[in-house]
Amino acid sequence: MRKNILMVVIFSVVTSFGQEIKVSSGKVERLKDFKSKYVPPRNVDIWLPEKYSKNNSYAVLYMHDGQMLFDDTNTWNRQEWGVDETITNLLNEGVIKDVIVVGIWNTKNRHAEYFPQKPFESLSIEALEMINQNLKEANRVDTELQPLSDNYLKFIVNELKPYIDSKFYTLKDKENTFIAGSSMGGLISMYALCEYPEVFGAAACISTHWPGIFSIENNPIPGAFYDYLNNNLPDPSQNRIYFDYGTATLDELYPPLQKIVDDIMESKGFSFENWNTAEFEGADHSENAWRERLRYPLTFLLRK
Repeated sequence: MRKNILMVVIFSVVTSFGQEIKVSSGKVERLKDFKSKYVPPRNVDIWLPEKYSKNNSYAVLYMHDGQMLFDDTNTWNRQEWGVDETITNLLNEGVIKDVIVVGIWNTKNRHAEYFPQKPFESLSIEALEMINQNLKEANRVDTELQPLSDNYLKFIVNELKPYIDSKFYTLKDKENTFIAGSSMGGLISMYALCEYPEVFGAAACISTHWPGIFSIENNPIPGAFYDYLNNNLPDPSQNRIYFDYGTATLDELYPPLQKIVDDIMESKGFSFENWNTAEFEGADHSENAWRERLRYPLTFLLRK
């Protein structure tokens, strides 16, 4: 749902570090330059709903690309996910459980932190050379890609989650801990669920970037992801996963790749109760597009 400036009152929320984030309801608290022994420091924004209270306990949704989630006046492309609006609407409708959102900012290492490490390490030397050439041409890496995703997940699981659970009124079990992202963020969300099925109960992988680079011709990366999923998907009776994709711009590459993933999901016993793949005809690869359909992955993750 888009913001309507005639209908929605915008509240300015000043974080404890003096910076201002505009949200339509609730408030945002910022952890500035959150330190880690695994990855470089980064900001973390925690959105709390309007009625957040010590008298309640909340599920936790971890989301990547945290600087793109709440306030389009501070994003590079003047777009945002509209997370605060969508969750508030769903809470008011009574269709999702009470939740807080932990927005983890990306860094200059985004591609390295979000690229699933084990599939990458299974590739041949020739494949790695092709990948690095493609990413250099796209200005995504300066030298060779060295995935940092295993350490990025250790940061979330071993450092950030314990901190969030100690400082906020959270439900700590896997049934109330979720992870979501788009594009490369979809890949790392899939990887998080497979690597830590005891931590995350469900993942939403939106416009999942199965090519890993920016071409599908003679690209070995999707095959490495298929092999990884075949060997590492969690028990469908214990975990849930959501995928979706559009059909325009970069998303145009995804439908045939997602179809193979869907076949793997079905072969591993996933069904409508614990897995959903949705197509959004005409949707492009942008925050505006993800905002338009955000209620669907959120309802899947946070359903009561």
